[in-house]
Formats: sequence, C-alpha cells, structure tokens
Amino acid sequence: MTFDYDGWIILIGVLVAIACAIPGTWLVVRGMGMMGDAISHAVLPGIALGFLISGTRDGGWMFAGAAVAGIIAAVLTQVVHRWGRVERGAAMGLVFTSFFSLGLLLIVQTADTVDLDPNCVLYGAIELAPLDVVGLWGIEVPRIVIPLVIVGLINAVVVVVLYKELLISSFDPGLSASQGFNTKWIHYGVMVLTAATCVACFEAVGSIITVALLVAPPATALLLSRRMVSVMTLAVVIGSAAAVLGHFSAITVPGWFLGSGVDTSSAGMMAVLAGLLFLAGVVFAPERGIIFRRLAARKDAKRVAVEDALGLLFRLEERGVRADLHAVEGLLRSDVRIGPSQMSVVLARLRRRALAESSDGEWKLTDKGRSEAGGLVRAHRLWETYLAGRSSIPTSHLHEAAERLEHVTDQAMAEALGKEVEHAERDPHGRSIPPA
Repeated sequence: MTFDYDGWIILIGVLVAIACAIPGTWLVVRGMGMMGDAISHAVLPGIALGFLISGTRDGGWMFAGAAVAGIIAAVLTQVVHRWGRVERGAAMGLVFTSFFSLGLLLIVQTADTVDLDPNCVLYGAIELAPLDVVGLWGIEVPRIVIPLVIVGLINAVVVVVLYKELLISSFDPGLSASQGFNTKWIHYGVMVLTAATCVACFEAVGSIITVALLVAPPATALLLSRRMVSVMTLAVVIGSAAAVLGHFSAITVPGWFLGSGVDTSSAGMMAVLAGLLFLAGVVFAPERGIIFRRLAARKDAKRVAVEDALGLLFRLEERGVRADLHAVEGLLRSDVRIGPSQMSVVLARLRRRALAESSDGEWKLTDKGRSEAGGLVRAHRLWETYLAGRSSIPTSHLHEAAERLEHVTDQAMAEALGKEVEHAERDPHGRSIPPA
C-alpha cells in the first residue's frame, strides 16, 4: 500500500460518495430511490451516443447525452404510468430495462471504435484511475478527479440555491405549487443532477456501485436524523466512511482467508461497506433502530402492565373487594393478561415506586398510587362515554377500545374529553367517573 496510489483511490471514492450523497438524499426522501437505479441504467444510451459523436471520454458530450437520456427516461416513465395505466414501479422497470439494453447494445457496437469498455461502465475501474493522470497547475492528478469535483460542486451549489424549493416540493407538493414553485421542473432538475452524477461516477465505480452510493448512505442517514441538512451531512460522512473502509477492506480482508497478497475490487467493497453501515443503522440507530425500538417496546409494555395493575387495584378497592395476594395475581393473569414472567416485575415496581404495598397478604394502594390509578380509570371511563355516543362500537366492546386509549391519554386530553362528554359523572355501564 502506497500513499500516492492508495491515497488517490480513497480520494476518488470519497469524491464519488460526496457527489452521490447530495442528489441521492433528495431521491430517497421523495420515495424515488429506485429512480436512481433507473437513471443510472437509463443514461447508458446517452453516454454511448455521446462517445460515438465525440470519439472521446473528454468534453461535455457524455454529460449532455446522459442528461437527455435521463430526462427522456423519467418522462417516459410518467407517460407509461399515466397513459398506459401501469403501476409506477412496473412502468419504471419497463423503461429503464429497455434503455439499459439499448445502451449495452450501443456500447458493444462502438467499443471497437471508441475508447469505452463495457465492463468499466458496469463495474468501474477505480484501481486504474490513479494511472490516468493530467496536469493541473503543475500537479499530476487522476483525470477522473476533475469531473467528480465539478459535479460535486454543482450539486452542492444547486442544493444551496434551491434548498427551500427542494424542501417544500419534496414534503408538500401542494404547498409548493401554491407558492408558485414548478414542481415538475424541480423534479426534472433532480433527475438531471442524478444523471450527471451517474456519468461522472461511471468510470470510477461503474453504474451498479453508483446506485449503492446513491441510496445506501442517505437511507442510513435518515435512520439517524430527520432534519434535511443533518441528513445530507450524515449521508456525505457515511458515504465517505464507506469509501475509506471499503478500500482498506478490499486490500486486507481477502488476505485473512486466502493468504497474503490477495485483494478484491475496491468499488465493490465500498458498496458492501455502504450496505453494512446501513444494516448497522437498522440495528443500532437511536429511536429508529431495532434494538432501541425493542427496548422501548419492552419498557412501554412494562409501563402498561403496571398501569393495568393499578387500575385493577383501584377497581377492587372501589367495589370494596379484599385484594389478597392470590386473588390479585389471578386477576392480573385473567383480566389484565400479565404473564407469569411479568408478574414479579410488575408487583416489584408497584412497591418500588410506592404505588402500592402489601401487608397481611393483602394489597393496598398508597395515596400516590390511588391518585395515579384514579387518573387512569377516569381516562378509561371518559373514553367509554365519548365512544358510546360517537362511534358504532357496541357497548359490550367499549372496554377493549378504552383500555388501549387510556394509556396514551395525558391530563390535557382527559380535560378535553371531560368537556366533550359535558362532564358526565357515569360511564355507559353506570360506573362513576372519578373526579379530576
């Protein structure tokens, strides 16, 4: 590993990740992640025609051809969807596979006369990029760096200038149209940026890997934040991390299993790392990760179980029934559906939070527990009263509906419910509603 060679590969990968993350974020938040896949394949005919006309990979012909092909593919997708009454995903599949096939045919036909390798277009050649250099201010830099920097800067400038328009049209197209923003042109603008980005990245990492870097880092960033500026920043950081870690993995990981000196495709490993980072986000992301949601669900289930136990003790006390330990445990199992594994936890929490206490084999609510239980039962019976007059739920089924709603009712909502039912004193079953 040498800095001059591997350093340039890492820099190229980072530039690709940055260029892809900016339009990719807007594609993902608009629910158009597959459109990135479609465009990255649909621009192939434009690239081939641009090469056929110009005879070189330099110049603006490939960008112009790719942009035109991308826009035509996007328009045709809408036409097939609306006029052909075909589902949007199917329309997209029909158009981009047709364009992709046409592009491959053109590339194969022009490969002998134009310096264009079909494998390079599909899989990239990032390992060869540092060998193709040009002079820039007296410094030799890989030729691919220049278009990547230009496209990345264009993407950044466009997003900064049109940030408000992009934000509103992405999340509220109706509001965007009412404020005079042409959502259609904004949509096609995103398509043009995506097409130009795909072309700039093709030679380095190929069309297939470009799709991964367009979608995976923004999707991971959305697991970590919901603010667009933060999402774009995180997408750039995550994509760059995938590029750096991907190259190091490509030159080290195969050697662990196949012996020293064995490596693999850096572009491919960058896509793999982007996918692994996404999986890590799915599992470990705060608030939205699997582990956090599982822990939150378990915590919520324990809270609901404790509240159900409080409500049970309140109703027993209300009816003057002696709440002995065995009877309470039996009712918790049958009426509240608390399993044996949860039973000891729920009862321990009642004691620890000073909500209830047991003495002489009998459970009794403390003043604090009675206050909390009264609020829960009040919310339950207010919901039953409210639903009885405003829904088609039979009276015999009101309890189940109110039982779910009581656990998400705060004091303000309980007060609003009280006003809605005109401060009723009894629920539809004739039971008194505890005072606020």
